[in-house]
Amino acid sequence: MKNGKEGVYPDTKKDGSLNYRASLTKSNKHISLGSYDSLNDAHAAYDYAKKLLSSNISVDGYPEDCPLSFEKFVVLCNLRDNNIYISNPIYLEKRYFSYYYSPSEVYKFDMDDLFYLSSHKLMKRGNHLFVADYGSQVSLLDRLNIRAHAVEGRDYRLINQDPFDLRRENIEIINRYFGVTKVEKKLDVIYKASININGKFIIGRFDTEIEAAIAYNKAVDELSKKGCTKKYPQNFIEGISAREYAAIYSNVKISSKIEGLKDLS
Repeated sequence: MKNGKEGVYPDTKKDGSLNYRASLTKSNKHISLGSYDSLNDAHAAYDYAKKLLSSNISVDGYPEDCPLSFEKFVVLCNLRDNNIYISNPIYLEKRYFSYYYSPSEVYKFDMDDLFYLSSHKLMKRGNHLFVADYGSQVSLLDRLNIRAHAVEGRDYRLINQDPFDLRRENIEIINRYFGVTKVEKKLDVIYKASININGKFIIGRFDTEIEAAIAYNKAVDELSKKGCTKKYPQNFIEGISAREYAAIYSNVKISSKIEGLKDLS
């Protein structure tokens, strides 16, 4: 039952205490504005939300004393300006969209990623971006075709040097495979494969990236045969057939130091 304040409804927490839910309806869409400890705070959020929907306040103009959460502020700005309700703090631009992680951290993504990020909340630990997907933490880099644990500047780079611009046109992949590093020497380019076995072992140096990636896989297999229980990631090689892979695997040479290791079990 309404309690006398427009857009505010009393609610009971699990511990039995009273709180207040604020909500409004826009274009036949019921929008929750959040729960508040006091009736006045809930009504202030509702009142501000109504005014925001008819204002020209920029999505970048979140006030410090705003009674709405930052996420709800962005959601309502996008609904007002683009007439699309998205529950995550996303604002649609002409050719891309912005994900407002915080007022000072605004990420740019391609429209191809809109469906995924409109239904998966972006989270962050340190500089690591991830989403929760089927109960697991999934690195956002994987979706951008950047392998897990890749290092910016070594394995990939952002062309315009903007750490918040994660559109694919701004991402240059330098090293796409585990254990492989591109090495440029004057006019020559080689690919070095290496692996950590209580310290870094050089597997070999190769003319092509694919040879280096397969050599790394071969080294992982060799370590497994010797009883090593460490779980090394394997490289998945796109664009070649199983026969081509087998031929390269058979011919590629790996370091004799790795082949000469004793029982690692």
